[in-house]
Amino acid sequence: MSAYSDVESLFNSSVGAEYLGEDITLVEHMIQCAELAMAEGSPDWLVVAALLHDIGHMLIPDAEEAQNSGVDRHHDEVGAEWIAARFPENVVEAVRLHVEAKRYLVTTDPTYVEKLSEASQITLKLQGSEMTPAEVEAFATTPFAEEAIQLRIWDDLGKVRGASQSSIEKFKPYIDSVALN
Repeated sequence: MSAYSDVESLFNSSVGAEYLGEDITLVEHMIQCAELAMAEGSPDWLVVAALLHDIGHMLIPDAEEAQNSGVDRHHDEVGAEWIAARFPENVVEAVRLHVEAKRYLVTTDPTYVEKLSEASQITLKLQGSEMTPAEVEAFATTPFAEEAIQLRIWDDLGKVRGASQSSIEKFKPYIDSVALN
């Protein structure tokens, strides 16, 4: 199967119907994030990273139950691992770092936490809350940290019910241009 077929299969399955406490489906959220990346003229690989950033939630059995039980199943790492078999390092790392980017932004911008949805504020606690000064310094120098920060900003903005009418098919050219297979 191609990378696009793999992505399309997940997006068209029932696992993208819920989004862990948000007022939007997971698929709609990821598509909105990719549309925000496109609107800013981002390179194809970053559009794909925005599209796939929360795919780890779709791969984790009982993700909602785990979250409700106070368990972080590390959707960022799960998603990055799945993506690594299909896409280059820049896509993988932007996805892997988007949770750390949230922690970074909350730590470095005191007003940022107010921009998070209620569900994102809950998951922030599960994900480690604010960073230590050493973590901030390490994150800031990590390759693809800037792109992960931008992805995180789209992640927070892409939670508007009904804001997108696009489907996964719109992103086939982006996926095909970036995919390893």
